[in-house]
Amino acid sequence: MISASWKSAGKTTVSLGLLRLLAEKGRPVVSFKKGPDYIDPMWHRVASGGECYNLDTWMMGEEACRDIFLRNCVRKAGSIALIEGNHGLHDGMDMAGADSSAGLAALLDAPVLLVIDSRRMNRGVAAQVLGLQAMPPKVRIAGVILNHVASSRQESKQRQAIETFCNVPVLGAIPSDTNLLLPERHLGLVTVGEATDAETFIRDAAEQVERNCDFAAIRALFDDAPPLPLPAAADLLPHQKESTARIGVFRDAAFCFYYPGNLDALRDAGAELVFIDTFKSGGLPEIDGLYLGGGFPESFFRELSANTGLLRDVRERIEAGMPTWAECGGLIYLCRSATWDGRQWPLAGVLPVDIAYQRKPVGCGYLELESRSASSWFSEGEMLRAHEFHYSKPDDGGVDLTCQFDVVRGFGLTGREDGLLYRNLFASYAHFHAAANPRWAGQFVELAEKFRYLKSSENG
Repeated sequence: MISASWKSAGKTTVSLGLLRLLAEKGRPVVSFKKGPDYIDPMWHRVASGGECYNLDTWMMGEEACRDIFLRNCVRKAGSIALIEGNHGLHDGMDMAGADSSAGLAALLDAPVLLVIDSRRMNRGVAAQVLGLQAMPPKVRIAGVILNHVASSRQESKQRQAIETFCNVPVLGAIPSDTNLLLPERHLGLVTVGEATDAETFIRDAAEQVERNCDFAAIRALFDDAPPLPLPAAADLLPHQKESTARIGVFRDAAFCFYYPGNLDALRDAGAELVFIDTFKSGGLPEIDGLYLGGGFPESFFRELSANTGLLRDVRERIEAGMPTWAECGGLIYLCRSATWDGRQWPLAGVLPVDIAYQRKPVGCGYLELESRSASSWFSEGEMLRAHEFHYSKPDDGGVDLTCQFDVVRGFGLTGREDGLLYRNLFASYAHFHAAANPRWAGQFVELAEKFRYLKSSENG
């Protein structure tokens, strides 16, 4: 695990650099991101050439996290695994630390490579490392990388203090470099699709890591991790069902927040995924269901609103009963309009809701929901955990449609409810992970199969 003493210390930069170096040196690597973040995994995918999978013990539970980790390591035979932590090593909601990066490292018995922001410190950096070593859940900090080092003198003092008092080797010292600043916005990093220089940044990160770190010693840490017991092969690699339904997936710069595990779960349940570019597609292809993920549609309202053919097709298919799952940006796309930066943009008009953006986040963080009643998607009384991050909400603060959930934690749609239901549509501000909602993929595919059968029956 690559972790840090606190947020924005440089762990993503180091992770991206290491992933690119490992890929260039021909070693299969699978990466993971601790937490519910959707953006860092996109950067991982560019750096390594493979998917990055989320591990979140609060949302998914420990057993599911272990299962996701093992399953994806085994799927990529002979691979080594890099996990990027989130926030600081011991940050989390649980006072015992079970939901922190340290908690995940302890669960997977992963050695930790700690990235330290070296600014404004010298020998006192050792006290910081000692505290992280001592705090439960205790993990093995197997190495330290100093980041933003100002001078060789500062590096020497910090290296000597850490290796003397903490008995941990310093495996690298990366100098301050303004060229290695990841572009950010309110959620964190900008998406890869919006970053014009993503490849340049990743290549520069790899060069800095290779030049300033002991790559051989870092590579050896992967082999230092003790083996984890594997479940039965049948449980580890479930049989992927034969494709029985075509599910369209909006996937482009506007709609890019998808957990790779969700797409895998749909495929495993028997879905053929058809990716749709909302900028280039004038209408929907022949599909049996539609999945609209999140993203930053507000950055592209001009283009989305102008594509009236696609908006019309989506509206007509949903009215015809096509099962559709929409999350956050997808929900906004299906509304009547959205007001952004002083201008109102007409959208699909499936939902009789006008969306307005606020100056500050409306919903930010974990979301806990309780199902009010049985529907095509959920059972009555189900408790689900998800994640939300949105600056928007219904313009008048309320909705006239039936909602699936009462909000137990978080904000959701109105602060009290979330999950709009209309025909076979479910639209929500919640980002659900298939591991935290294990019936979802099978239910989606089943609804798509039924819709496909009805279409074929109507066509004779």
